[in-house]
Amino acid sequence: MLRYRPSFASVFSTSSRVALPVASLLVWGAVAFSAVSWGLRWSALDASPSHTTAMAQTLPEVDVSALTRGLGGAPIASTSAPTLAGRFRLQGVLAGDASQGAALIGVDGKPAKPYRVGAVVADGLVLQSAQGRRISLGAAVDGPTTLALELPPNK
Repeated sequence: MLRYRPSFASVFSTSSRVALPVASLLVWGAVAFSAVSWGLRWSALDASPSHTTAMAQTLPEVDVSALTRGLGGAPIASTSAPTLAGRFRLQGVLAGDASQGAALIGVDGKPAKPYRVGAVVADGLVLQSAQGRRISLGAAVDGPTTLALELPPNK
């Protein structure tokens, strides 16, 4: 009695007849998915920004102090207007005699710039003198001193 035993080649050829269309279907499905996702990304970039601004305008105002109290935080102390000295950050002094010298000063949180004695630093303030680690600011070079700044101590 002879039994039919399929050979390895016949099993392989039968499975390849099924595997090839399945693999092809998977590859083309991945290509289609990629094309759709890229198309959606490109169409989202072309959308007008008016949708985002309309969304931002409809958000309610948030009371920060009430939110802080609700979450168990300490009440926020009200911040007063910045002082005149708080507007300036002295970063360096090049001292000279009374009419010479320069200072590296940052105004209103901006990067520091060099100013010579007599130069206008801010609205109505002139660098009057630069001595050691200290500068003087005032309305005029020979006028009264409005503000004196010192370099922070070395660390």
